[in-house]
Amino acid sequence: MLKRAYGLEVVTLAVLVYCWPLPAWATALCAVDATAEEICLKKPASRIAALSPGATELIWAAGAGDQVVAVVSFSDYPPAAREVTSVGSHTRIDMERLVSLKPDLVIGWVTGNPPEQIEALKDLGMTVFSIEPRSFEAVSTTIEKLATLAGTEEEGFAAADHFRTGIASLEQQYQHAEPVPVFYQVWNEPLMTVNDEHLIGKVITLCGGTNVFGDLDRLVPRISVEAVIAANPEAILAGGMGEENRHWLTRWQAFPGVKATRRDNLYFIPPSLVQRPTPRMLEGSRLFCEKLEAARDKR
Repeated sequence: MLKRAYGLEVVTLAVLVYCWPLPAWATALCAVDATAEEICLKKPASRIAALSPGATELIWAAGAGDQVVAVVSFSDYPPAAREVTSVGSHTRIDMERLVSLKPDLVIGWVTGNPPEQIEALKDLGMTVFSIEPRSFEAVSTTIEKLATLAGTEEEGFAAADHFRTGIASLEQQYQHAEPVPVFYQVWNEPLMTVNDEHLIGKVITLCGGTNVFGDLDRLVPRISVEAVIAANPEAILAGGMGEENRHWLTRWQAFPGVKATRRDNLYFIPPSLVQRPTPRMLEGSRLFCEKLEAARDKR
């Protein structure tokens, strides 16, 4: 009887061990980055370095702002990011300072950070998770992946869903809007725009606009003033060197033959709201859509 009871006890204990959830530290946290590499951590990242302003915003959106120990220049949102140690710019990282901060997760930018510096960080044994959101859905999934690696899933997944739902609402609102030919100016000297594959190009489409340079091959092509005049956009939207700097639109006032100028459809969009692939693109997209709707009202 004792032997039988002892055997039952052993079996019961084995079942409990098998069914009981493993502690967080015993389960690897994994996510696939923008280079298709699976990155795994044994425990949630507690010392995070963000190597672009966009990466900084995304990790904060993921709920892990308190875990960030390093950023780069122009990481100005949220305001708390300005208090974090800077390790240079996204194109020139201060490797010595970054290493001294001992990050257990580095968030890299595929097309923004120099590949040789990213490789150098990997050679030093650092864990690098590379990001490059090029669609609205990728913004949400990037937040979710960062939240997974940081152990902040509840807040991060909520932020991702909020962005996803907001974009879906705009898609529904403007899906039947009359097309507006648009030129978006991403830079002044040299004059630059975006094509339809760029995330800003997708904002134009979302709002019912037609990108007059959408079919160009490069994501951020250089163009000429003459090309803009020939395209004759109905609306011109521009960012600028700063959140309140509208002077890029001034040059187009000299061309009254362009429909956008003639109808006073020259609109400023704060660059950080559309030029960073972050949740603030929802706010920027709403503003963008409002400008195109204003252009429609002037017909």
